[in-house]
Order: sequence, then C-alpha cells, then structure tokens
Amino acid sequence: MASAGLSRIARKLNEAEGYLMLEMPEHALRILDSRDDWATMRFEAGVLRGDALRMTGRFREALQALEEAARIRPNDESVAVMLGWCYKRTNQLAQAIDALLPALRAHPSSSILHYNLACYWSLVGDVPKAVAYLSTAIRLDARFRAAVESEADFDGIRAEPAFVRLMDSPTRGI
Repeated sequence: MASAGLSRIARKLNEAEGYLMLEMPEHALRILDSRDDWATMRFEAGVLRGDALRMTGRFREALQALEEAARIRPNDESVAVMLGWCYKRTNQLAQAIDALLPALRAHPSSSILHYNLACYWSLVGDVPKAVAYLSTAIRLDARFRAAVESEADFDGIRAEPAFVRLMDSPTRGI
C-alpha cells in the first residue's frame, strides 16, 4: 500500500516536470500546490517548485523552495545554479556566489558553475576572480567562449586588460 502511494506521488511529480519541460510553469505549480507534504520526495518537489516559480519570475518565492532543496542535498549542481540565478535577480550577488561554491567543491569540473561564478564575480567587479573562473569554464567547455560575447554580465569588465587577454588568447584560456 505504501508503495502505491509513493508511485502516485512520483507520477504527480513527473507530470509537473513534464509541464515545466513544455514551459507551462503555472500547470506545474497547480500540481505542486495540490499537496502540502510530498513525503519522501521533498527534494524533487522543492526543485520543481523552485524551477516553476523561477520560470514565472517569482524569484523570492523560488528561493524558499530551492533553499529547502539545498538543505536536503547541499551539493546538487542544478539546485545551486537555480539558486544563484534567483539570488542574482533579487540583487543578492554575495548569496549567489555562496550558493555555487559548495556545489563547485563537489563538482570541480562543472563548466556551468565556473561560468556562473565568473558572471557573478564580474558583476561585483572582482576582475581577477571573474577572469579565473571564466578561463576555467572556457577550458572545460569551449562553447562558453561564444556565450561571453552576448553576456551582459561581463559588460563592466570587457575593457579590463586581463579580460581582453583571455578573450584574445588563441587557446581560449590563460
């Protein structure tokens, strides 16, 4: 009987995830709001709720759900990225950086974590850290080099010599 209950919960969460994949966050939120307690699937429900709220621009509410998920799995890469994203959009850059560091320690080869940290350090004006993280992101995944060109987060440091050297480097890193 307990297994059937978990199966129903998992099906509901899969349904909510499907709506998110279809970029229909309101539908996902209706499913997620249908239960107060997601029992043994609190992490999954928190991630889905956080992502749905993030997609609707409700960043502060998303942070609550994502922080709960991060307490359950503090080194989860996707949760860290979403947390950083929401902290940035609520003008909490120090928290955005802090959200990514534990995940980076657990996943040191994650190019997206390095790239996002480069963005956040750039926004706070720490050129050496921004360039170091960006260099690593590009070394791990060369596609990030192309992303830099249209990334507004780097606008404040584009003229900095270290940034220019990195972007002009034939090896795409320093």
